Amino acid sequence: MSDSAESRFFARPDFRSYDPIGFPLFAALVVVALPIFWLGLQSLGAAWITPEYSHGPVIPLISLYLFLRELRHDPTPAPSEPATRWPGVAVILLGLAFGIFGNLVRIPDVVTYAMIIWIGGIVLTGFGWQRGRTHQLPVLHLVFMLPLPQFVYWHLTIVLQLVSSELGVWFIRLAGVPVYLEGNVINLGVYKLQVAEACSGLRYLFPILSFSYLVAILYRGPFWHKALIFLMAAPLAVLMNSVRIGVIGVLVDRYGIAQAEGFQHFFEGWVVFAVCVAILFGVAVLLQRLTPNPLSLGDTIDLDFEGLGAQAARILSIPPARGIAVATLASLAVTAAFVFAPPAQRVQPEREAFALFPRQVGDWSGHAEPLDRDVAQVLNASDYINAVFTDARDPGHEVGFFSAFYDKQTEGSGIHSPEVCLPVGGWEMFSFGATEVSVPGTVYGTFPLNRAIIEKGLSRQLVYYWFEQRGTRFTNDYLAKADVVWDSLTTGRTDGALVRFVTPISRDETEADADQRLQRFMAQLLPRLPTYVPE
Repeated sequence: MSDSAESRFFARPDFRSYDPIGFPLFAALVVVALPIFWLGLQSLGAAWITPEYSHGPVIPLISLYLFLRELRHDPTPAPSEPATRWPGVAVILLGLAFGIFGNLVRIPDVVTYAMIIWIGGIVLTGFGWQRGRTHQLPVLHLVFMLPLPQFVYWHLTIVLQLVSSELGVWFIRLAGVPVYLEGNVINLGVYKLQVAEACSGLRYLFPILSFSYLVAILYRGPFWHKALIFLMAAPLAVLMNSVRIGVIGVLVDRYGIAQAEGFQHFFEGWVVFAVCVAILFGVAVLLQRLTPNPLSLGDTIDLDFEGLGAQAARILSIPPARGIAVATLASLAVTAAFVFAPPAQRVQPEREAFALFPRQVGDWSGHAEPLDRDVAQVLNASDYINAVFTDARDPGHEVGFFSAFYDKQTEGSGIHSPEVCLPVGGWEMFSFGATEVSVPGTVYGTFPLNRAIIEKGLSRQLVYYWFEQRGTRFTNDYLAKADVVWDSLTTGRTDGALVRFVTPISRDETEADADQRLQRFMAQLLPRLPTYVPE
């Protein structure tokens, strides 16, 4: 594109004219990349129908609004020098490469984050480096439409459940209601309320973060005011969710369990969201009143839709540019290589179903117990076993054996750490740490596992668990996920399992006695496990 052509684009008063070369070239730049990001787009569609991410479809519209507002304030005179588009081309190629990597390992979250990088590169290429970098805030806002990676989601859920439970109980006690907390189960005596993942506050956290980001951008005031408005969103959402839990607890205590179910529960959630929005607006107004020359209520938030249609029409008159042409051709080449390359080989090892797992293991005899339907749905495993075994020589003590096998741990599937599940039943972690055990004469040998003592009231249990990943055992779920990515690239396998053993600690025995019992049972069971969880 020549300097004179670029000058005509920025100086032209009527942006509705159509450039027969520039617009199709720019449209081609966008369209040719769609096959690379298709996996991510499919995952977004699936995530947006869930309650936690139902706000997702609104986020691109808000980002578009922010972008068009910035265009309206973009000066029309031509720049003093030609636009530098090569950084944008580099960012586009980086986004495409990252997206291909996400497709190779079959992790949609990687593809969706790559798409945000790619969109940032599109803006930098279209406007050039000098102007494009000033239009990245609307691009950054798109992050709020993306679902969190599953292992991050569950860890965040644990934290928010515990915080919401503790604060909710504190609010209930303020109302004079006797209550105590078991894990994340609020015990009111006659009634018990479980603070499940749906009540952790995540449903409010994501839309409130997005809303606070929007308010911070539209707020007319100092930067530290904007930062404060944005940073207070997360603790505000958690606090108000805790107030909601407290109110439900008081209502249940006085009027019955129906207060925690159905429409009223749903309505109380929307009330919390509305209150959070009102508080953010109130803080913005209060901060404005503290400035030397405060603005009026209507001018505190710069919410204006005038002229946005004309700004959107500017895309039709985008002129051709050498950088855009190079980016389009490079994207076409990368996408063609991706589409026509041989598909990555996925290896699914042979295994026996857990339904065939023996009910007699050495001196131990057992029986299987199916999980509750809701628990099995959250677990989302390809296959699982939940069995209880008893030693004929020690019938007073039993051992629970649980394993969840996943054919693949990508595309939204994956192992949930027991740390997520333990608080659900009211269990609290008394002690936790990694240790090593030895199972001589097996492929396991000496290996690490997580050892936990959990308590509920006067009951205590010893828990062993680890992540069995294609012949390697992990105690850390983050390292296990990293190993899944590596093996997906190198071997084509992403299968794996969670393995857990648990036994009660009776009052007449020590923790060492329980350790000995678990390890004695494991020595007889583990040699059979590779048939069901392949090495």
